[in-house]
Amino acid sequence: MRSAQFVGTRWLGVGLASILAVVTLSLAVTGRLGLYINPDSTWFAVSMAVVVLAGAVASFALPLGAESDHGHDHGGVGVGTGSEDRRSAREPEFSPLILRHGDEPPTPATHDGHVHGHAHEAHGGHDGHVHRSHPAAVAATMVGGIAASGVVVLTLVLPPASLSAELAMSRDVGAAPLFGGADTIQLASTGDTASFGVGEWSTAFATATNPDAFDGDAVELTGFVTPGEDGDFDITRLVITHCVIDAQPASVPVVAGDLPTAGQWVTVTGTVRASSDGRLVLEAASVDEIPEPEDPYEY
Repeated sequence: MRSAQFVGTRWLGVGLASILAVVTLSLAVTGRLGLYINPDSTWFAVSMAVVVLAGAVASFALPLGAESDHGHDHGGVGVGTGSEDRRSAREPEFSPLILRHGDEPPTPATHDGHVHGHAHEAHGGHDGHVHRSHPAAVAATMVGGIAASGVVVLTLVLPPASLSAELAMSRDVGAAPLFGGADTIQLASTGDTASFGVGEWSTAFATATNPDAFDGDAVELTGFVTPGEDGDFDITRLVITHCVIDAQPASVPVVAGDLPTAGQWVTVTGTVRASSDGRLVLEAASVDEIPEPEDPYEY
């Protein structure tokens, strides 16, 4: 029973970490790690995966159950040498008091007042007490271990995939993008928008104080289609700062004659137009359907 517990502890620690490290390295080698993290962080993820695998290999030098060995000394064991240590751990020490008839000999005790005796040897407790886990704690550990194992094993079975358009729409709260930095606003104000993607144009559209300054700018954007206002559609892209957990949707409203299917990847070529109410839109000259690009995110 204890051996199974030790194996389970080793699996939940070194085992799951090693699987995640192998998956990380395989994704990096195949060029698909960018589906989960910002490419600028690839070096860090790969180096940490190597460290984890090195630690996993080193862990085989430890015997099973070493995780629960706290290295305490009990009952004087380890103070002396040889048989003297073993005898001092088992035999009680009596004071040189003269016992009267009918008196009981003193109870053997250790330095901390706990009785060791044979109970320590039989049960393996550090202080003579028998340690038992609460059934609820055992059940919670088993459920959590099974759930964690299932999630990690799925990373081996399921193919890498990008986040869906449905997720982007569920995260769209209709507010201005949070990832727009001061450099984006400065470039937009100077008209240097040649390198702008959906994320930068989304920031410019949301924060423009002089919409007429962008009127007539030629734009070519690639993204997937999400529903827009007034029967039009938005071209959307997920923008990642560090990894897919912090992915935020960025959208640019598009005015076009035909409405593509939601979720379809398209390349839109057109011109920025400022409406009378100060709203910026992308007036499409062409909308071309394309397959999902190898790198579906912006950074």
